Amino acid sequence: MKYRTIGTDPTTRREVSVLALGAMLFGSVTDETTSFALLDRYVEAGGNFIDTSDNYAFWADGSQGGQSEELLGRWRRSRGIGDEIVIATKLGARPLAPGTGFVDNPEGLSAKVIRESADRSRERLGVSTLDLLYAHIEDHTVEPRETVEAFAALVAEGTVGLLGVSNHAVWRVERARALAAAAGLPGYEVLQYAHTHLRPRADVPSGLFPDGSLGYAGPDLIGYLKAEPGLTLVAYSPLLRGAYTRPARMPAEFDHPGTPARLAVLRDVARETGATVNQVVLAWQIGGELPVVPLAGVSSVAQLEENLAAVDLELTPGQRARLDAVH
Repeated sequence: MKYRTIGTDPTTRREVSVLALGAMLFGSVTDETTSFALLDRYVEAGGNFIDTSDNYAFWADGSQGGQSEELLGRWRRSRGIGDEIVIATKLGARPLAPGTGFVDNPEGLSAKVIRESADRSRERLGVSTLDLLYAHIEDHTVEPRETVEAFAALVAEGTVGLLGVSNHAVWRVERARALAAAAGLPGYEVLQYAHTHLRPRADVPSGLFPDGSLGYAGPDLIGYLKAEPGLTLVAYSPLLRGAYTRPARMPAEFDHPGTPARLAVLRDVARETGATVNQVVLAWQIGGELPVVPLAGVSSVAQLEENLAAVDLELTPGQRARLDAVH
């Protein structure tokens, strides 16, 4: 396994594996026995960066979520896991009531919600400190200063280590970070967005993003990362939920003329290396110039083994240049 540092403050920064494990469906769609086996194998291979959220997976049973955090708490206790494993969680997108969702009825990012949600996550996970806590989705009803100060208060108390943000417009991220810096408070240092080798259209609307997706790492976010070397991108859905090997799963955002050329280069590099297309995508992210940690969810040990092997896949400068240059 290889590792990289997330965060800049010596008191809160952490060394994490370059491949993060997504636990979104653990404890719901993925049963406990399988989930424990996946977690055990990941840790055995040197992995130490696990991702969840307080709303995972509410859609599986019409609940408010929490199943993933609860399973991770049971796994931690049964294995004697301490702070050597970094668990990241998120808040703000938990439905306020069963049977609703994060589009129509999210908890949001008020000071009250942030404190109460963080306390619930700590209890479910069985930890005194949340290693990394994200603002999951935007909340247009709360002033950014209130959110910034509420997150910072948890860091000051020692109940949260690092702060992160996901699925926000880049200008909102910068505004929040500027407010924090001006007040001498900790700000977001880890950015979690969907990112893969294929480039999506940004104008496809959805319930959460009616004007086009803010959830993908587009050129504005990539430029922001280049300008702010203290930031790290955690890239969710790097393998497009299996779409690289099952084209019928390809999201609508990638149905455009640029996709075939990028797929062709990926397949060429896969043939040259003897690796799978999935492994080439992960290796491209892991070994690139930008600080990117791919976050991959799996439902079987075989899928996990394929992903783990990507950590040791070294792409040549020429292969990287071809992967980067294709339009």
